Amino acid sequence: MSSTWELKEHSTGEIIATVSGETWKKAQDKAFHKLAQKVELPGFRKGKVPANVLKRSIHPQNVMYEAIDEVATGALSDAVKEHELEVVGRPALDIENMDEESVTLKFMISVKPEVKLGEYRNLDVKKEAVTVSDDEVNAQVKHIQERNADFMIREDEETVQNGDTAVIDFEGFKDGVAFEGGAGTDYPLEIGSGAFIPGFEEQLIGMKKDETKDVQVTFPKEYQAADLAGQDAVFKVTVHEIKYKQLPEFTDEMVKEQKIDGVESVAAFKEYTLKNLSEQKEQQAEETFTNDLLTKVVENAEMEIPQVMIDEECDSMINDFANRLQAQGYSLDAYMQLTNMTMDTMREQFAMDAKNKIAARLVLEAIAKAENLEISDEEIDNEMESIAKAYSMEAEQVKQLISKDAVSYDLRMRKALELIKETAGK
Repeated sequence: MSSTWELKEHSTGEIIATVSGETWKKAQDKAFHKLAQKVELPGFRKGKVPANVLKRSIHPQNVMYEAIDEVATGALSDAVKEHELEVVGRPALDIENMDEESVTLKFMISVKPEVKLGEYRNLDVKKEAVTVSDDEVNAQVKHIQERNADFMIREDEETVQNGDTAVIDFEGFKDGVAFEGGAGTDYPLEIGSGAFIPGFEEQLIGMKKDETKDVQVTFPKEYQAADLAGQDAVFKVTVHEIKYKQLPEFTDEMVKEQKIDGVESVAAFKEYTLKNLSEQKEQQAEETFTNDLLTKVVENAEMEIPQVMIDEECDSMINDFANRLQAQGYSLDAYMQLTNMTMDTMREQFAMDAKNKIAARLVLEAIAKAENLEISDEEIDNEMESIAKAYSMEAEQVKQLISKDAVSYDLRMRKALELIKETAGK
């Protein structure tokens, strides 16, 4: 067998493979016998038709088409090895030429892209410094106080303030005509919650009990009711009652009610909250730093990602999303109906993230190769132990579920990423 390889655009190309001689002859003989088993002729039992009669009954071209099935897989495999290709996706097959002496096959394939690395060391990307203010800690304290707050009724002469709950009647009008779904009675509206359309809640501030007022608003352009989207309207609003939250003192007893291990005093809660917020912010800063670095490395590199890789990554991401929905008791079909999406629109949403994930993975692989990053057996064993500990399993169980190659690959990617991080911002 002889073959040629030509790379075209977007990491796709063509293998032209010619099979001839004894290999092609044996494939045709095998194909002939396979077809002969299916021939039924009057006067002969199935499978017992004489060879000379069979040759008149089975067209040579049918034999050759059947023989292609015998040689195509091997021809592709040999060509891929010869040209040292990493095939992604399923190849497409076409027949260039075929006769009893030889067959020439054309395989259209996508290959793993070649990555031309740009700068990946000493990138001008820095991790944001993490700080937690007293106001942020006190906001967590206030959140607990609000959960335990009592609602108090304002005096008749007092007015609605931001943060109050106003119990209101309202009715909406467009061009002087009341519209459907625009009315409510004894509705408790927390001022500043953003529950109503923009501009509505702010205009209630300063109103008194039993006061009636016309509230002028403009519906958002993307409002769900098409006949109201972007339209001006007037709401006639009457305030019946004004309530405000009276926050209790934050005490050790209230802290104990939160049932946080080792946290039983106000001082301990604030210390715990400071530590917790710091860790959250640190994690967010680390994720942002990592994403910014990978974005920069990808921007500096050159590669052509074939569509088949993006499609496969989209499939994987959608399957993961469907599994997360299922864990919450929902189905992907129900989600698409609720959000008025089709599979095509969902794939469009996932496509860019899929492409970015592939690009990041490819540059890390290229960096690991360029830097000759190797993983020892000891490192693999240690990682297996860590996985086992994290999932409360025996190490031997993990080794049966996860291959050494998979663990080695993940560790190499991690080393490549750490190399980028260590040299960044210097």
